[in-house]
Amino acid sequence: MKLPIVAASIGDPAGIGPEVCVKAIASGELQSLCHPLLIGDLDAVKQAAAISKLAVPITRVDSAEGAAAVAKGIAVLDPGSLAAGSYSFGKASVASGNAVLEWISIGKELGEKGRIQGMIMGPVDSDSIKMTGKVKDIDDLQPQDTYMLRISGALRAVPLTEHIRFRDILATVTSENVLKVVQLLDQNLRRWGLPKPRIAVAALNCHALFEEDREILKPAVEKAKSLGIDARGPISPDSVFRMCIEGKHDAVVTMYHDQGQIAVKTAAFEGACTVYMGLPYVLLNVPHGSAFDIAGKGVAQHLSMLAAMRTAATLAGGRGLPQ
Repeated sequence: MKLPIVAASIGDPAGIGPEVCVKAIASGELQSLCHPLLIGDLDAVKQAAAISKLAVPITRVDSAEGAAAVAKGIAVLDPGSLAAGSYSFGKASVASGNAVLEWISIGKELGEKGRIQGMIMGPVDSDSIKMTGKVKDIDDLQPQDTYMLRISGALRAVPLTEHIRFRDILATVTSENVLKVVQLLDQNLRRWGLPKPRIAVAALNCHALFEEDREILKPAVEKAKSLGIDARGPISPDSVFRMCIEGKHDAVVTMYHDQGQIAVKTAAFEGACTVYMGLPYVLLNVPHGSAFDIAGKGVAQHLSMLAAMRTAATLAGGRGLPQ
């Protein structure tokens, strides 16, 4: 089987992004699953390796496809736009923000063109990217018309909406929206190698007791079943996540952000990652930020980045969901 090319933008160079990317690839756990590639500043990657005391070869490549020729070490695609000395560890800057946005844009373009099969957005600093004046909020990095599937081991959850006021949630919980996300989740899980996904729908109300669950959620689940989808629910939200962890469901559609996110982050934080559904390639991010307070010290944990790259490789290769 041809291995997919999985890229990671290195995140804010003033933070822990380059460090966790280098540590993840240097672990040796990815090379049997994919051809890893870093997108970002070559000097930042070399500095991260030195700080982490990793004697790993680092090779600059001219194209994404060049990653396949780097059998050992780390392949880096560097557009060369970040000036030396333009940033400092632990400090937000326009230079870092512009570089981060450029590296992410390069990765997304490569994914859209099919030149890479997976992409991870490294940890960014919201202040740096806001300073560029190009984005208002870190949420602007989410591609349009996508939904965020959180993965933490056997627990996988995707909400109907992201960061909205709690008072606005009810207006977004419609049969149409629930069915749309269930269908998208089913399509993506099948594409990623799961032949018959078991999709649970979390109830809006405690114990699925009230009219919204009967009159809005239940019809959406029944419609999904009529389309050949193994949809279940609505299921009481105090039980559905435990049931998923126990292997009774493959993923859960939740009615709002925190309903699933609290469960995911409680189950496990290190090693968790997020997949954007609705794209022709696999796009992920990690659940932590740039950690300016420990940047440049070589002490950052890389398990979330490693899990994200492993997940991207597994999904892009059609091997099913990682366990």
